Amino acid sequence: VFFPQFVREKDMADKTDDLNLPAAVVTRLIKEALPEGTNISKEARTAVSKAASVFVLYTTACANTHAVKHKRKTLTGADVLSAMEDMEFGQFVPALQEAVDAFKKEQKEKREQTEKKKKAAAAVAGVPAAVAESTDIATPALNVSDNEGLVIPVKADNRPTTQS
Repeated sequence: VFFPQFVREKDMADKTDDLNLPAAVVTRLIKEALPEGTNISKEARTAVSKAASVFVLYTTACANTHAVKHKRKTLTGADVLSAMEDMEFGQFVPALQEAVDAFKKEQKEKREQTEKKKKAAAAVAGVPAAVAESTDIATPALNVSDNEGLVIPVKADNRPTTQS
């Protein structure tokens, strides 16, 4: 949808106030960055918060420009790193790359843990591995079919429930 420039500028002005970082988060970050016993005024916290919001918006715009150049609509970590280079913050790129790699590793480990839990639950319930991978075995309400086609309700701890 096309909007005239003055409408977009007005909307953006309204949005920038909505896009400020939470005050508690900004205060915690400031306290972690400053030496013990250093105080910061409310005005300075507000200024840091506004500056951080502008930085995030500018970084996002630069990353979006990079993605558009590569004919993509989805921003990637590489787009953000390229944006940092474009904004002349290249000295931060190695540390950011390490953070991105650590995040990816953590996400991979979480996926692997979830897969292990599913497989373990399936093994206890006697479900074939192929079925376990295609369904969510770890859910509390699980019905397992026995060899005769009867459905056996199973509790969250994978023990058959007593049927009345």
